Amino acid sequence: MKKNLQELIDFFLQNGVANRQEISDKSDLAISPATLKRYLSELQNDGLIQSEGKGKATVYKTTPLLELTYPIDLNSYFLLEQDERKIRNQFDFEIFGKLKGLPIFSQEEERKLKEIHDKFLLSTRDSSQEEYQIEMERLTIDLSWKSSQIEGSTYSLLETELLLKEKKTAKGKTRDEATMLLNHKEAIDFVVANNDYASKLSVKIIEELHSILTKDLCINRNIRRRKVGITGTNYNPLDNEFQIREALENTCQLVNQTSGIYQKCFLTLVLISYIQPFLDGNKRTARILSNAILIAYGYCPLSFRTVDPLAYKKAMLVFYERTNLHPMKGLFIDQAEFAVNTYF
Repeated sequence: MKKNLQELIDFFLQNGVANRQEISDKSDLAISPATLKRYLSELQNDGLIQSEGKGKATVYKTTPLLELTYPIDLNSYFLLEQDERKIRNQFDFEIFGKLKGLPIFSQEEERKLKEIHDKFLLSTRDSSQEEYQIEMERLTIDLSWKSSQIEGSTYSLLETELLLKEKKTAKGKTRDEATMLLNHKEAIDFVVANNDYASKLSVKIIEELHSILTKDLCINRNIRRRKVGITGTNYNPLDNEFQIREALENTCQLVNQTSGIYQKCFLTLVLISYIQPFLDGNKRTARILSNAILIAYGYCPLSFRTVDPLAYKKAMLVFYERTNLHPMKGLFIDQAEFAVNTYF
């Protein structure tokens, strides 16, 4: 992206609304009025800003698409400590309206995701049920390992395989680590056996899957009734049980009304984590449930095997703090491509 165009985007993100004169006066853009007019037209065509009024009275303001998808570099963003970052520290109740009908993935990203799915359909077209099950078992091991690792498990991939296949626990590991991994396998096996389970999302389904994933882990399975904090951020999730349930219901409605399967999956992945409906187990519930949606519609599940846990956490923190999807989108698309190239 051109430097001046990026600076113009940054100006809008900081100021929200301005006319052309205000942009010239308040910004450091060293461009001609004609170039500014062209840049504003480009941003409008891309749906990143919108205009109101006519002639010299025209004002421009940001759209939800710009706020939610503008590029953020994780390394630069986290140079500031959590108390120094300017963030939205409370749950954004307008998030569902902003996301409704929003083209989360750009046209280029949509093309790439279509190519990924087409490749999956081609590679599985002549596969037998037995061949599919073998690959699904391999993906299950990888997903159980990585999802648990993101949550702090110290099991290696090989130790995870021995545990899930032969019930052999690793030396020096805690009982809870083994339980977390076994619960992942049980949840994934349940979803595969009931492959239309998440074709229509509901709060009941979210609660059921969370119960499987947290079984025997001394974690309250009900929607929480008290405040929780998240390490590394000053973002405060909802702390009212009724608001949490309402947010979950809004999530289900939004996902069910969304037509694109990858978009359904992605919205589920980020919104359940954002809401933090349970005292623990939120992100693992989001990962398995988003995969349940892919399975329900005949798409390749994601194992997240090559995801760096710290990068995953940082991408989610950016969404918590800025409701910005850009880092998480990149991670998601990379993992969709990895899964199709690795399994089946």
